[in-house]
Amino acid sequence: MKKKHAAARILIALAALVYLVPFYMVVVMSLKRSDDFSSKWFLPDYFTLENFVNAWQSANIPRGICNNLIITAGSVALVIVLGAMASYPLARYKSRLNNFIYTFIVSLIIVPSLSISVSLYRIMIDIKAIDTYWGMILITATFSLPIVIFLYTGFISTIPKELDDAARIDGCSHAGVFFRVIFPLLRTTTITVVIFTGSSAWNDYGNALFYLQSPKKQTMTLALSTFFSEYHLELGWMAAGCIINVLPLLIVFFCFQKYFIKGLTEGAVK
Repeated sequence: MKKKHAAARILIALAALVYLVPFYMVVVMSLKRSDDFSSKWFLPDYFTLENFVNAWQSANIPRGICNNLIITAGSVALVIVLGAMASYPLARYKSRLNNFIYTFIVSLIIVPSLSISVSLYRIMIDIKAIDTYWGMILITATFSLPIVIFLYTGFISTIPKELDDAARIDGCSHAGVFFRVIFPLLRTTTITVVIFTGSSAWNDYGNALFYLQSPKKQTMTLALSTFFSEYHLELGWMAAGCIINVLPLLIVFFCFQKYFIKGLTEGAVK
């Protein structure tokens, strides 16, 4: 048993290194001057924030953060409402039709968004959603809904049905049972959905590249990509911009990591 625990700890440490080493190198590059070509494995013996200043000014990061906030907040709000409302009947009313719908929705998790990009782009043109906030919100929410419904359905299935019956005896309608009784109990799963969907929307590059064409609508990922071109390469600026981009996500995750992990385990019961 001790050997198994030791092997598990080693595997966890190796997995952590896979993520921490690149992040450490990004931090090192962000703190070095553009004329410093020393090893990226060692921190410089001086302190400078010139890469952060240059990235902030050159990439119009304030505009990118504002666009990220609009798209992320809209996407998260939409998937919470639609995902929770869709999951309630799927979890409460068991039937062959509902089981088929649930299985079909969950199976969409494995469908890559790029595999339907051509037809989706055509639809976006037809409904005049290209280069709009609401179009990006709709796309982000659509691709996030399968995993959100999976999490919500699994958690709602663990809630005793007696709570629904007691609420109906007190005079609640179906909508009242959901919004007054069930939805407040979904707090931990909702926090998981916020972090999961929020990080996906915040870091989305492919969809933003396809559907946001105006410079004023560019997200952070598109803004940072301007540091790379055929004749222009600013690794220090890119590293500093990446750190600025990831800081909000890290703050949110560290504040709610307990609820995030709990929501994942509770939502994956079924």
